[in-house]
Amino acid sequence: MDAMVVYSSHTGNTRKIANAIFAAIPGDSKDIQNVTEYRGKDADLFFVGFWTDKGDCDSAVAALLSGLHGKKVALFGTCGMGTDDVYYDQIAARVRKWLPSDNVYLGSFLCQGKMPMQVRNRYESMLDGSDRDLHIRLMIRNFDEAMLHPDRKDEQEAARFAREIFAAKSE
Repeated sequence: MDAMVVYSSHTGNTRKIANAIFAAIPGDSKDIQNVTEYRGKDADLFFVGFWTDKGDCDSAVAALLSGLHGKKVALFGTCGMGTDDVYYDQIAARVRKWLPSDNVYLGSFLCQGKMPMQVRNRYESMLDGSDRDLHIRLMIRNFDEAMLHPDRKDEQEAARFAREIFAAKSE
């Protein structure tokens, strides 16, 4: 098999990006599975997707990555906080640490994703009239902006990423 897309999705954001990546991979020699369904199906190229959990991937993806050997691997993920490439690069670097060194790392794609409403409720409960309210209001604004993601543009960028990775893998 040429390509395997394996992902973990807590709220559906990463699943949406996984589907865009899967659709962009040319040919029929490909498969897509949630990490909970994945049973070691082999491939030349792995696209591994995750939702961001405290700046890292969740434990199921960490275990999957730790068990891959001798593969070409590209990472993708969604993150509720921010749209900053520097922050995304930091997340990708943390997740990449789970990947053993005998693999070939091909790059990463991250985009913003909506968060559960209880996150906004928690932020609102933190407002207390203190100096930190400005920071909390920025977090609430980020939450509100994240509600629109991943959007069509995010899906298109993920598809572009997949095509570029697949083309580079063939070289």
